[in-house]
Amino acid sequence: MPFSAASAAAIARTFVEARYRAAPVRVYPGEMPADLATAYRIQDAAIGFWDDEVAGWKIGLVQTDLRADLGTDRIAGPIFARQVVHARGSETVDLAVLGGGFAAVEAEFVLKIGRDQDPMQRTWRADDAAELIGTVHIGIELAGSPFAEINDHGPAVTVSDFGNNSGLVVGAEVKDWRELDWRRAVAQTAIEGKPVGEGNAAVLPGGPLAALAFLLTHCAERGRPLRKGQLVSSGAVTGVHQIVVGQSAELSFGDFGVLRCRAVPARGEQTPTAAGAAI
Repeated sequence: MPFSAASAAAIARTFVEARYRAAPVRVYPGEMPADLATAYRIQDAAIGFWDDEVAGWKIGLVQTDLRADLGTDRIAGPIFARQVVHARGSETVDLAVLGGGFAAVEAEFVLKIGRDQDPMQRTWRADDAAELIGTVHIGIELAGSPFAEINDHGPAVTVSDFGNNSGLVVGAEVKDWRELDWRRAVAQTAIEGKPVGEGNAAVLPGGPLAALAFLLTHCAERGRPLRKGQLVSSGAVTGVHQIVVGQSAELSFGDFGVLRCRAVPARGEQTPTAAGAAI
């Protein structure tokens, strides 16, 4: 039986409501999507229920052994305006983590879009994508979901709840990035002072520019072209590092700077009127 619009909406409502209430989702709320097309239908419904502007997108990698079957090496999820934090220097930023759910920090290079995407261009390459970038920044993606098993059931389930995103920290600008060898765009992550991962932007297939090319093509297909000022979290370069309330993390990007964050309890909020009407 085809996955109905009502089923997609019901799953989306459950995740949105749980995020507003800072309440965990113990069991996936319905039939798990079997493919990415269905997962993005759920995600689109949830975007419609969420009372905030899409300020950008996160990009995640698909496991190598699943890429052929899914026809892609990446997935995407929205980043909302109220969940974007601009860090000042090396200050410690508080990140709201939902108890009983999933939370992780990821060292990423954030691409700020410098001009609107041409909605008529359907396919994008890395060199085309580079022309749309205004600035590049160091950053932290807070991967998060009220469903603790969000990454345990394949990419489609991950996509269905905002692509497992709960926020973005934007740090210092990476100067002269157009001349940068992405292998030299290094990062190290430590939690509670213990190193948990290191890497560089070249670990991403094709680097951040290929990630952006994927997203531009993807957003064109969804009728959601990127706009000037939106932020793109291009992919985890040191890994996905789970974090719990009370822990602190330090993410060092070599000469580009350091970002520090602390996991604090997420607080529920009253469901906004717009979302409440839909829910």
